[in-house]
Amino acid sequence: MKKLRIIILSLILTSSFFKVNAQKTAYYPQVPFDSLQAKSMLGLGTSSIEGLAYAKVPGQWGSKKLYATNVVVTIFPVTAYFNEWYKLRGKLENKKNSVYMSEQAFRYRITVQTDEYGRFKFDKMKPGKYFLQSFASYSKSGSTPVYRGSGYNTYGGRTDYYDYQNYTNNYTDRIEEIVEITRGGQAIEIKLKK
Repeated sequence: MKKLRIIILSLILTSSFFKVNAQKTAYYPQVPFDSLQAKSMLGLGTSSIEGLAYAKVPGQWGSKKLYATNVVVTIFPVTAYFNEWYKLRGKLENKKNSVYMSEQAFRYRITVQTDEYGRFKFDKMKPGKYFLQSFASYSKSGSTPVYRGSGYNTYGGRTDYYDYQNYTNNYTDRIEEIVEITRGGQAIEIKLKK
């Protein structure tokens, strides 16, 4: 009985250890955030950035364009802090690690919503570098055979039995682009895609 308690206790401790280690590690940029620079970059100007947001969804006969309809597109000023966040994300972000901006840095952004065709527009922008980001969600459905068992006839022949099971998988693609406005009055057209 004592051995059984020790085995159960070790299993509980082992499962707790793996649950703790399964959590993601969070990383933040170490460069100080300059709120005055970000605020200045998001001030009123005479330029615009407009475009089409979509994801290319793989299908049975090639990929098709899925418009990001009625979703939020966010624009961030590309500051030194942002550059550090972007590099860190490229280097460290994976299933075990997440890279975040500080709450203060995240506040300095502008958002618009796409229309039913995935189009969006940011008006009154100043010259500078900007990072645009959105998320396109979609589902893929189908059916797959599921083995249910076998049977034998009187002659010794075997028959396998299958039922078809329907499934739906949901996906979200992060779509983003870095854009630079080089002069006042410039109208930039982009494709925001995966």
